[in-house]
Amino acid sequence: MHAKTALEASIQAAKCRVGIISDTHGLLRPEAVVALHGSDLIIHAGDIGKESVLDTLRQIAPVFAVRGNNDHGDWAEKIPVSGYVKAGGLSLYVLHDLNELDQPLNADTCSAVIAGHSHRALVREREGVLFINPGSAGPRRFHLPVTVARLQILGRELIATIIELETGKTIKKPLSPKTQGL
Repeated sequence: MHAKTALEASIQAAKCRVGIISDTHGLLRPEAVVALHGSDLIIHAGDIGKESVLDTLRQIAPVFAVRGNNDHGDWAEKIPVSGYVKAGGLSLYVLHDLNELDQPLNADTCSAVIAGHSHRALVREREGVLFINPGSAGPRRFHLPVTVARLQILGRELIATIIELETGKTIKKPLSPKTQGL
């Protein structure tokens, strides 16, 4: 049923719930699976670690994944380093390391940029584009919380939520059409 490949994943409904995960490094925590249930699309922003992580995520929803700097092997070579995906009719740009962004992005080219790598959860708006780093959902590193993110798309309104997996605490950051200059 969720047989779409990463490059084909596209959700056109005006209302869409996107689960965002990164830096699993081969560990897909049960709490992350629970947090991602109900997603219409799941984005994995790299450092997946094992192909089985993507297989499990595909049982929840279609998956769009990018390859991280620690993803190696035949399975990883099939995964793009970056790419655009449509969700809720909006264009999202996904890459692993934001420092490798090699093109100017603005509200005309995409609504959100999704990246991982730093293991630090972050939601920030810049020039009408929402930047989301879901943090790390894999092995704990650097004493940072273990997190995933959720992006709710309601027409042209974006609401990003960071979810701490151990506590269930959430932090919401809306980006409305007004702040996007639409």
